[in-house]
Amino acid sequence: MDARVSELFGSGNGHSSGSGGVSSGKPANGYGVAPKKSSAKNKKAKARLSRNFKPSNNTPYLPPEAEEGNIEYKLKLVNPTQYRFEHLATQMKWRLQEGRGEAVYQIGVEDNGMLVGLSEEEMRASLKTLHRLAEKVGADITILREREVDCDSDVSRKIAEVLIRKVPDDQQFLDLRVAVLGNVDSGKSTLLGVLTQGELDNGRGRARLNLFRHLHEIQTGRTSSISFEILGFNSKGEVVNYSESRTAEEICESASKMITFIDLAGHHKYLKTTIFGLTSYCPDFAMLVVSANTGIAGTTREHLGLAMALKVPIFIVISKVDLCTRATVERTVRQLERVLKQPGCNKVPMVVSSTDDAVTAAQQFAQSPSITPIFTLSSVSGESLDLLKVFFNIIPPLSNSKEQEELMQQLTEFQVDEIYTVPEVGTVVGGTLYSGICREGDHLVVGPTDSGQFHQLTVGSIQRNRSACRVLRAGQAATLALGNFDRSLLRKGMVMVSPEMDPTICWMFEAEIVLLFHAKTFHKGFQVTVHIGNVRQTATVEAVYGKEELRTGEKAVVLFKFIKHPEYLKVGAKILFREGVTKGIGHVTKLLPIVEYQPS
Repeated sequence: MDARVSELFGSGNGHSSGSGGVSSGKPANGYGVAPKKSSAKNKKAKARLSRNFKPSNNTPYLPPEAEEGNIEYKLKLVNPTQYRFEHLATQMKWRLQEGRGEAVYQIGVEDNGMLVGLSEEEMRASLKTLHRLAEKVGADITILREREVDCDSDVSRKIAEVLIRKVPDDQQFLDLRVAVLGNVDSGKSTLLGVLTQGELDNGRGRARLNLFRHLHEIQTGRTSSISFEILGFNSKGEVVNYSESRTAEEICESASKMITFIDLAGHHKYLKTTIFGLTSYCPDFAMLVVSANTGIAGTTREHLGLAMALKVPIFIVISKVDLCTRATVERTVRQLERVLKQPGCNKVPMVVSSTDDAVTAAQQFAQSPSITPIFTLSSVSGESLDLLKVFFNIIPPLSNSKEQEELMQQLTEFQVDEIYTVPEVGTVVGGTLYSGICREGDHLVVGPTDSGQFHQLTVGSIQRNRSACRVLRAGQAATLALGNFDRSLLRKGMVMVSPEMDPTICWMFEAEIVLLFHAKTFHKGFQVTVHIGNVRQTATVEAVYGKEELRTGEKAVVLFKFIKHPEYLKVGAKILFREGVTKGIGHVTKLLPIVEYQPS
């Protein structure tokens, strides 16, 4: 593993292939789960093992086991008593709950993080017990990796890292959204076509044809709209995709983890669409695709800057390695490493060249925003595609179950990103549920209209990833059927909220901004296109507080006014604005709300 990563995560992880930086926790009593207390018999066994085990001078350590999280350290699980078995099962349920259906067990590791290791026989018995535990709680286990521990005893000792994933019940698969960025012609759509269809490309773009939504996209080979593709993993970590001519509904039924790819446009002409995809669809991660033969070109830097400005964790895929020599690929990798290490980025690049690297990258990427994994692969020859699949299979969600619970307890708020008219269904809206829970038959209000009003409506049916769904939870994306609701009353950027909520509607708002680039000066009267979440509208600069004008790199609090209609905003929301080559970022600091709204 890269020496810089070891340095970043302390000496322990460097030796241990970095298996999990932020470790997990034990159940707290408040959750109705038994506290973790080992019986006297187990303590004696532990002491006996510790006596026989003489650590060498360079014994590697993992970080000590933390109270929260989905990573559990177990020294060994050999023939537990019935009482102990029940306790371990309860503990596993807690771990799976913490990781929203996923947990990682490190076998052969002390609670303080010391890698003790187990003999062949003990490891076999421990994995067998783990298998029984997983069966009891309705989960499957996959051994991610095994490695020998460097110790002074004659017997070889191993530690194992095991992924435990719960079989989905009631469609509650883990859904991660990945925005796909990169310059035009870097191979984004082709890579997604290969991942989701399960067939390699022929070198002339055959794999991407199923992803295009418009005729002109097929003719030019360039994506101009936002499209969604899904890649499923079952509880054993196997890929579930369209290869066996499955429908999206079948994929959803058999997958316990779903990666939703948001395929964005690479051409500069469609930049506003790309920004809208990044701000409104709330991606968990961004995948920047760079062509090995052209390197960093066109919109690559701009897309990297956008993801960093919106604080979306990013990893990099270098495609088309079959077209160039090894030296060209290495030059592109070095070029990317230079850009990532610049003061503005401050990232730690980590080139993934083996399955072990992919496991390490997935775990550390989710724990430290500065780690940036780099994959080199080909959609034509299939080289290193498996490493990317391993990465997607293991990558954990960013939010834990506690944050999810807190969001679900708030009032319902659904952001409208897309509007359709479907024959025999009526008006359908697509978007993301920001907070609360949404069920079929719920009564909500949608707005604001041009006059700042809200209209009442009833939610008909709900679909997630093209398959029917009864309940929508905070953070999930879906489409909602609204029956015969008048489509002309809807527009992108609206919100559907609970009638009890008192939404703040405003024409004017203040934001603290940083001007990233501007050819001249930024002053009162200047017009920019503002992106705030799913809101995209032209706004005029009404005032720049404390300064007459702004130049590139300067900070200020600015008063903006929307020119077409009022919007629903929140204090603290990230703002991104542009006009030609002018660009800036910041956050909303104050809203100037209009008079109280009346639901019509």
